[in-house]
Amino acid sequence: MVSQARATRIADRMQEELADLMIKEMNDPRLLGVSITGVEVDRELAYATIFYSCIEGATRVDEIQAGFEHAQGYLRSELAHRIDLRVFPRLRFRYDPTFEHAETIERLFASLDKETKQRGKRE
Repeated sequence: MVSQARATRIADRMQEELADLMIKEMNDPRLLGVSITGVEVDRELAYATIFYSCIEGATRVDEIQAGFEHAQGYLRSELAHRIDLRVFPRLRFRYDPTFEHAETIERLFASLDKETKQRGKRE
């Protein structure tokens, strides 16, 4: 078991390397426009959960997930070559809806602001 600080450092390095791989070496059209938003590594280094998002939002999640599942062995192998660990964690991929939630909240704030301004004009 590694310390939480070391697990965080490994996760940060994995995120950097994955982002580099996605830009330079991935040719799968299913993974175009995908951003790696975060990586979490468990303290046993058994699993690394990779969080991703894309410009189109949740509409392409199934397609992107299939692309990642197809590329999982390649990505794990490349990461293992770039990051020196005795045993390299298995990769799991999860969609990160944070940006969609933030957009929804911004629209709600804009709507509230508009209502407030309209009420102010009536009074």
